[in-house]
Amino acid sequence: MLLTVWSATRALLMLFVLKVLTLPGPDVTTDVSVIYQGWYEVLRTGSFPLDDVTWQYPPGAAVPVLAPGMLPFLPYPTAFFVLALLTDAVVTLLLVRAGRRPGRRRAGAWTWVVGLPLLGPTAYARYDLMVTALAVAALLVPRLRGPLIGLGALVKVWPVLLLTGVRARSVWVSAGVTAAAVLAAFTLLMPGALAFLAFQRDRGTEVESLGALVFHVARHFGWEGEVMMNYGSVEFLGPYVPLVSRASLALTLLSFAWLLWWRFRARAFGPHTMADAAFAAVLLFTVTSRVISPQYLLWLVGLAAVCLTMRSSRMEPAARVVLAAALATLLEFPLGFSHVVHSDALGITVLLIRNALLVTATALACRALWRDTVPSGSCPARTHV
Repeated sequence: MLLTVWSATRALLMLFVLKVLTLPGPDVTTDVSVIYQGWYEVLRTGSFPLDDVTWQYPPGAAVPVLAPGMLPFLPYPTAFFVLALLTDAVVTLLLVRAGRRPGRRRAGAWTWVVGLPLLGPTAYARYDLMVTALAVAALLVPRLRGPLIGLGALVKVWPVLLLTGVRARSVWVSAGVTAAAVLAAFTLLMPGALAFLAFQRDRGTEVESLGALVFHVARHFGWEGEVMMNYGSVEFLGPYVPLVSRASLALTLLSFAWLLWWRFRARAFGPHTMADAAFAAVLLFTVTSRVISPQYLLWLVGLAAVCLTMRSSRMEPAARVVLAAALATLLEFPLGFSHVVHSDALGITVLLIRNALLVTATALACRALWRDTVPSGSCPARTHV
């Protein structure tokens, strides 16, 4: 049954990204056919895109962008989509195998198989699928955990949050050594490896973020800002935008402080704690970000799937809400994106629902993590994860 559902939904996704079928709204595949392919042409010369402010990623991002070159007999976009399909298959296989172990269940595999297509063709049209695969593998393959986290952090930073619930020093060391070695190699071999650090300045607030709801409503009361493509995303620019962006950053810092406080107080660590903590941490940093792109839900679906492979996980309620948020994201982008950009009643409503679901999932996850690991009375013996 699982294989049948996977095959049917993935065939449908491929039909969409190959444009045999189309959805209303913007073409989600242009990131691959225009942006990624443009980066590919520069990266294959041995340099990073030094003059492209949309390149805002660590140097490891060059790997998934260059990977379609391994299929030279296919056009770049088609090769990318084929690799996305194969990556999806690998993640599914990892989750199925994990679900067969003692104390595990198949709910995780089903979460991935059902959850990913809820995002529509965006799931196969962003390299975030490859990053999510690294994170899932890091959580499910203990022997490679440190190196995979280090590699993931150099591809798109957020996998470093997987260390939130890790207490084994060896994992921290191997993650750091791997990241440092790969970063040094890129820096020595390819000019501009650190150029991305300068391309985050002067950004606004992305129209799908939590903070953007302020301006969606304010536009109906005479706010004089504007919506425009800026640094590779559609953002609000104008009065008070820097203030809201700083507020988002402050909330992110508060989230980090809460995670530190949780680590200080936590005592009861089980085999599920690392995945649960990673899921909660990524939720926190997603909802407080000034950018919430649709592909961010890929990260959350992948981490939710890992949590639900474990019978002892406390994240099932939050995972269910994330699946609902994934469906709401499809309704918001691409289906209703024109309404979001114009801040009309439908656009605000869909965005409000999606972001409210993410906030709810975050609250549920953090509450469950705290209750599961922070004892109210005596402190149980510590265990290593």
